Amino acid sequence: MVLGILTAIAACPAIIGTTEAIRQGQRKNAKEQHRGVKSNLIVSCRSTSPAGSEVDGCAIVLRNNKLYIAVTKTDGRVNCSGHLFAGYFLPYPDQDWGRKGEGLVSTIYDEPPQLNWIYVDQETYEVKYGLRVESEHHLVGPWDCTRIDKRITLEGWEGFMAVEEDEGSWALYFDRDDNGLAGKKSKERILEVELTRKEKRKGKGEQG
Repeated sequence: MVLGILTAIAACPAIIGTTEAIRQGQRKNAKEQHRGVKSNLIVSCRSTSPAGSEVDGCAIVLRNNKLYIAVTKTDGRVNCSGHLFAGYFLPYPDQDWGRKGEGLVSTIYDEPPQLNWIYVDQETYEVKYGLRVESEHHLVGPWDCTRIDKRITLEGWEGFMAVEEDEGSWALYFDRDDNGLAGKKSKERILEVELTRKEKRKGKGEQG
């Protein structure tokens, strides 16, 4: 009987340790669940210029294999031609970045639902979307987001830029060299922007 009590006492730390490890794992899984939830991307711009005000608070849309900012036109209408970004993090095939992040996907149609990879063109630094075969020779990750504000990062930092390619048409770029896209863009208006994940409103019966 005494031996049984001693054995139980000796086992208590191990049991408590195992229980705590399970709880920590559950908490971690709960914190990470948001990564697999479909989210829209909202643009923030700290510039106080008219151009900054034009893009601030706007959503990201997918159009013609590139990501654009759905800005509000002067007449009050939203220039949202394209598909509203609705994406989440997903491991990219044959890539293992560990804790640095994962791949990023978005739907490109509502019906039928179809996913494409989000990537940065190695030559132009444009943020694009496409099938694996179209993305694999470009910058496909690691994508991640900040813990508190859920702001998107790529390769561990926020280097996103809005470039006005045509009047009122702002495309998304990644300033990989951290030089203001020098050598990539010169005459266009360029703004530093942040991208924040906002969980997509879930409709009745909708999954993810």
